Amino acid sequence: MQKHASVDELLKSGAHFGHLTRRWNPKMKEFIFMQRNGIHIIDLKKTEVFLKDALEQVKNLTASGKTILFVGTKKQSREIIKTEAIRCGMPFVTNRWLGGMLTNFETVKRSIGRMQDIESQRNDGTFENLTKKERLMREREYTKLEATLGGIATMNRVPGAVFVVDTVKESIAVNEAVKLNIPIIALADTNSDPDIPDFIIPCNDDSARTIQLITSNIADAILEGMAERQAREEEELAEQSLLESQGKAEAEAKDSPAAKTRKRRTRKPEGNKGPAKPAAAAKPVAKRESKPEVKSDAAKPAAAKETASKDAPKPEAKEASKGKEADKDSAKEA
Repeated sequence: MQKHASVDELLKSGAHFGHLTRRWNPKMKEFIFMQRNGIHIIDLKKTEVFLKDALEQVKNLTASGKTILFVGTKKQSREIIKTEAIRCGMPFVTNRWLGGMLTNFETVKRSIGRMQDIESQRNDGTFENLTKKERLMREREYTKLEATLGGIATMNRVPGAVFVVDTVKESIAVNEAVKLNIPIIALADTNSDPDIPDFIIPCNDDSARTIQLITSNIADAILEGMAERQAREEEELAEQSLLESQGKAEAEAKDSPAAKTRKRRTRKPEGNKGPAKPAAAAKPVAKRESKPEVKSDAAKPAAAKETASKDAPKPEAKEASKGKEADKDSAKEA
């Protein structure tokens, strides 16, 4: 459960005091409880609800690995923003917002690289080989760069979200974030436009105690999200190592001597098979009875012709019989 400031804590910190009624933004009407002595009073019950929602979003962003940039250049917020941002390991801007710090981030990265080069020269003894004038010029350059870019020296890419103390004071930063579609979490006083930030926290953005209370809640949510992400990564790493160890164990079990011996035992011997078993006696094949051949119709005329030819008298026999009959007739006449 995400811890957040209660209504009593917000009340004690003075979060309910808004701006003068003549300086209000009509869009903030739904967050105003009443007006008293020419000052708008903010509804802290709504503040608590919106604070809880903002903290949940911050936690989810950091749990997914996003970076949140803290921005607060007002005098009463500088030290608070710096301290809480360092505590949760996030980049911050507290001195002055340079135009293009988000929209022209590549140029800003080169300036950060220059600042880091000068710092390394100071540490490795290169400054000792420079003249007094050159050393002084580089010291001044480093001081200027560190004042504006020191808080974002570790930021390698555009942040995943921006936390702003005062949207009116930090209008340039807000506009750049809007242009790049970067989510904005902001404190919104009665003179602010609540439609610009993605997640607003309606409260007094001029009170140091209110800024301290809410900023510390934001830092706690960031730490909680980072812890959740770390636990998830450790769990995934443990599962991966377990799977790898199981795979290695299976591979070792397959390659072990016992497994090879087991394979040898199950293998059938190729030589010396022993006396061959007598072949089974072949079953006698039943003789099939030969059926009389049925002569086809085409064969029948041929057989008839052969029979007729056998029965027909030969021509020589006919002539001999005729000669004998003629001799008999001639003998009768004589």
